[in-house]
Amino acid sequence: MSKESPVSLSFSEAPPRVSELRRFTRVFFGRKLVLFGLIIILITVIAAVFAPLLAPYDPYKPDLDNTLLSPNWHHLLGTDAIGRDTLSRLIFGARTSMLVGISAICIGAAVGLTLGLVAGYFGGITNLIIMRFIDALMSFPMILFALAIASLLGEGLKNIIIALGVGLVPMYARLMCGQVLSVKENDYIMAGRSMGAGNGRMIWHHILPNCLPPLIVMVTLMLGSTILAEAGLSFLGVGIRPPGAAWGSMINDGYQRIRTYPILSFAPGVAIMLVVFSLNMVGDGLRDALDPRLRGTI
Repeated sequence: MSKESPVSLSFSEAPPRVSELRRFTRVFFGRKLVLFGLIIILITVIAAVFAPLLAPYDPYKPDLDNTLLSPNWHHLLGTDAIGRDTLSRLIFGARTSMLVGISAICIGAAVGLTLGLVAGYFGGITNLIIMRFIDALMSFPMILFALAIASLLGEGLKNIIIALGVGLVPMYARLMCGQVLSVKENDYIMAGRSMGAGNGRMIWHHILPNCLPPLIVMVTLMLGSTILAEAGLSFLGVGIRPPGAAWGSMINDGYQRIRTYPILSFAPGVAIMLVVFSLNMVGDGLRDALDPRLRGTI
């Protein structure tokens, strides 16, 4: 009986190739909490985009004849102290939270990633100056830093977006710098430089694409933190101006009547909890699905 050679055995035992899309889909959708988070995020986005069509009443129009109503068939979540429908304000608050969160993330990511990319790629004195500036900013907690900027700029949607965006810059810059320092030591970067590739080509075609997976995960995770920070600033009175609909200001309006009309604070509080929890679960799912150590094993 002939024996199989070790070479043939090694080839016969090689696992079948699994496409990246199939592996990503299997890992990402393999957790029920991720599916739950996606459903909540989808509902929130639909409510934010189609708020004027979904809201049963004008969220800004007071109705002094129907103040502080308990939940009923006409007002499913009751009304506030000046008769505004709580459900309508909750729906429009989703628009405010998503707008502030996405806009602040875009500002913080654009500035932070640019600073981290420049500092990590060029190194030397450039890295020293930029990262010491980032270290100085990171000495302040993000919410405290945003609170100070919002207090200086004043209330309003634009100012709160700027305050939160600036507060997010250090985290993105630090992560991007670390990723660039790791990626640029790979052999293909050295090969590209030996072939005469310029800095622009190296950054856009080789450095940046290989730094994106952890940055995508961080964007998802920080979106929930940004929404939570916006709610906290609005609760403290330095966020969205009245009569604007914001979940944090709704909690602030209702906490004084928490014992008699708990729905006024409970409804926006649950909305914030669900959205932040869902974004964190989706971020965890993205982290697992984009983890290169799982390639070929799941």
